[in-house]
Amino acid sequence: MQPMDTTETGGTRPAPDTGTDIVDFWFDPLCPWAWITSRWITEVAALRPLTVRWHEMSLALLNSGSEMSEERRGMLAAYWGPIRVVAAARHAHGDEVVGPLYTALGSRLHAPDGIFSPVRDATEDTWQQVMTEAMRGTGAVVEAALRDIGLPAALAGEAGSERWDETLRASHARVPSEGLRQELIGVPALSVNGHAAQFGPVLSEIPTGDRALRIWDALRTLSTDPGFFELKQSTARAEPRTIR
Repeated sequence: MQPMDTTETGGTRPAPDTGTDIVDFWFDPLCPWAWITSRWITEVAALRPLTVRWHEMSLALLNSGSEMSEERRGMLAAYWGPIRVVAAARHAHGDEVVGPLYTALGSRLHAPDGIFSPVRDATEDTWQQVMTEAMRGTGAVVEAALRDIGLPAALAGEAGSERWDETLRASHARVPSEGLRQELIGVPALSVNGHAAQFGPVLSEIPTGDRALRIWDALRTLSTDPGFFELKQSTARAEPRTIR
């Protein structure tokens, strides 16, 4: 299996004037923050005329040049597998399988009975050990997620293949920056109707109903305004609540 021409995969063309908004959403399946935001945007898409186009962003690739402890680097190395499988699935079966595969992966990773469930209860002293143990289960999660949506089990073998890394780099390069120098921070990254992508919104829980729509209206207004650049909150980091 060879990667496809990365100039065409998962394009980010601006939305046509049809009354339907288009959100390009970059994710890494292992990130709990991206999972929360993804469940929020799918809630919005069920309530408003909105189409979500899913794109890969590898946290392993994004942080490959960063300084970190050996323990952290070893854990980050395990992040390569699931996102490579997503890239391979897109190549073999088309863009339309990416959203369902992400949902299947995320449900088995971040849901109440997901493999990251023990991490939510870990203390500061035990977090590294608990997280390392949880990460050992990602291979089984990938295999199960492929079964969940009827994709070939053989795709799981692409987790260890570096052949997809250029495809992932190309996906990163497609994050819109409106002619400015691109500075990728991480996931979730969202572009609304082809405008410059935003890092976030980073949410600590999954909004639903009217609350989800209010957040969407605010994001849409800000991210499509030509003068908007950045918004940050100056508080301690919240803990991600990946379940409703």
